[in-house]
Amino acid sequence: MGYASLGTQPSPAAFLPSLLARGRLHLRPSPLHVSPHLRKRTGKLGVLTIKAAHSGMSNVSVESPPDNEASVTGAAYSFSGATTSLTNEILTSSKKITLVRHGLSTWNAESRVQGSSNLSVLTETGGKQAEKCRAALTNMKFNVCFSSPISRAKSTAKIIWKGKEEPLIFLDSLKEAHLFFLEGMTNADAKREYPELYTRWREDPANFHVNGIYPIRKLWGTSREAWKEILLTPGENLLVVTHKSILRALICTALGLPPERFRSIDVNNGGMCVFTVNKRGEAILQALNMTAHMYSDHTYQY
Repeated sequence: MGYASLGTQPSPAAFLPSLLARGRLHLRPSPLHVSPHLRKRTGKLGVLTIKAAHSGMSNVSVESPPDNEASVTGAAYSFSGATTSLTNEILTSSKKITLVRHGLSTWNAESRVQGSSNLSVLTETGGKQAEKCRAALTNMKFNVCFSSPISRAKSTAKIIWKGKEEPLIFLDSLKEAHLFFLEGMTNADAKREYPELYTRWREDPANFHVNGIYPIRKLWGTSREAWKEILLTPGENLLVVTHKSILRALICTALGLPPERFRSIDVNNGGMCVFTVNKRGEAILQALNMTAHMYSDHTYQY
């Protein structure tokens, strides 16, 4: 009940001419398996010329890409937008990046808008969460730790990095978004006193602006700067400790997502994300918001 008969569904091929005519479909070279029967008829291996009945399509060549030209991130041959380089230059080695959100802060606990304020500090619970992060990463060997210099992230990073000889580097590009006069206000007060502005911040953050400044759009540029600073640093296994909004921007820029997707990503206090990045600076998301260590003695090895 409620299921359409498969026999009534139009063939995907039926839509091909109209899609081509409207410019909605563009064919590119792609691997094609040719059956022995068809190979005999065409006389070619792996290459086939298609004649379309529709005037908008003719003589489309479909062939396997040369092995040395296939992208190292999924053989996305001839699709220039399939991957995004975060560095625009070749790296000396591939890298693994672990992103960590700071532990619970005072303003997290009080449901206040934090932004770039340094007045929100790590709570006792947040300190324990940082300790859990440290324990969860005990089997991991990191070359460098990067952190936001803002107090709650800085304190989290120092707890995680305690006892290590490798450098702990504070980057201004990892600071949280600046939210102007909303910072320090409870969410309830901000909603009551600035209803239109607060609603835009919550529901349309990409277009949230004060005095012509768009903090989230600006954050996208900042996150690209942060990625370059991080990835151009020597070392193959790097740790980053920062805030939720900049984490969202780091993840989205790595995946080629625009500021409009800001709230499509979430990372809990103490949550971890993992990227692998190849020598071209192309990132692959391996894990998002890992939190098993928050509720158990779980340790990670990757």
